[in-house]
Amino acid sequence: MLLATFVAARKADPYSPTTPTHIARKFEEDRELPEKRVEELLTSIATSPLLPKVAELIEKKLGRKLEPFDVWYNGFKPRGKFDEPALDKIVKKKYPNAAAFQKDIPGILKKLGFLPDKARYLAEMIVVDPARGAGHALGAQRRGDKPHLRTRFEKDGMNYKGFNVALHELGHNVEQVFSLYKVDYTLLARVPNTAFTEAIAFVFQARDLEVLGLPKPDAETERMIVLNDLWMTYEIAGPALVDMAVWHWMYDHPEATPVQLKEATIQIAKDVWNKYYAPVFGGQKDVLLLGIYSHMVNLMMYLPDYPLGHLIAFQIEEKLKKAKRLGDEVERMTSFGAVLPDLWMENATGSPVSAEPMLKAAEAALKK
Repeated sequence: MLLATFVAARKADPYSPTTPTHIARKFEEDRELPEKRVEELLTSIATSPLLPKVAELIEKKLGRKLEPFDVWYNGFKPRGKFDEPALDKIVKKKYPNAAAFQKDIPGILKKLGFLPDKARYLAEMIVVDPARGAGHALGAQRRGDKPHLRTRFEKDGMNYKGFNVALHELGHNVEQVFSLYKVDYTLLARVPNTAFTEAIAFVFQARDLEVLGLPKPDAETERMIVLNDLWMTYEIAGPALVDMAVWHWMYDHPEATPVQLKEATIQIAKDVWNKYYAPVFGGQKDVLLLGIYSHMVNLMMYLPDYPLGHLIAFQIEEKLKKAKRLGDEVERMTSFGAVLPDLWMENATGSPVSAEPMLKAAEAALKK
């Protein structure tokens, strides 16, 4: 499939004159955000002068210099305070199988801030399936159908990782219900693009410990969450930039072989690392980690949606801090329809898509 994708995508499409490449169609039509603007958003994170300060803080926590794999450092997350086997034990007791999780969806949604009648309505609209992989949310394509939530259940029940993924997928499903059934016109169904549904999923996923009955984050934990958001966005911005560059390389080299594509991808991954990551990681160069994502090429330039989703989620979270009830705000935002991204964001948060809220909050967190 990867080879077929490569062969089919490397030539301009004469039947799509205004957007003759997949790159143009993905940004101009699907995301409705110009590629240049997306690249500027990602590089504004990747070149932030705050990152060396965050890296220094991570080194203090680890008691050593950063290694390239610390790009996935997750010690800022609230769950770092808890022993994961203990979390596994809590989750397995609550959810021995998919039916138990299905039954508890109304309770989960109420804990997240949905009124009881709305929680029951959403639960009736969502079907839970056990997954062979990590997890997935399959949205309904027409009114009358139901979205499916897929997450992993081990032989002895769901573990904490499966629960964390399940809350992410539940966020997708809730968005899928509201954006299909609650919009004024079915032609406006859905959210503007994939990054927006990822953002809602991130909002749900971030509250997994609260749903399990563990304490809400205190002020210090909130500051650490902000730094985690910045570091995670920085981490996934690199693979997104690699993905974008690889697609340009394919169009620039229409006669290239798969072997040459592999070699080019390796070099592009090194180049992106050297430009945006080596300065933060003590000058370590030619690291390949940004090129390992299975999404690349195969999922047709999906990766940029993840860092965009983090930025959008952060803006939504800032709005939710002032909201009386999370459920009401999520319904209001996700039932606005598949309008232009900035219009959706202005309705949801009062400002267009931007990296500035995350960067300003991270700067404040570092000062404290």
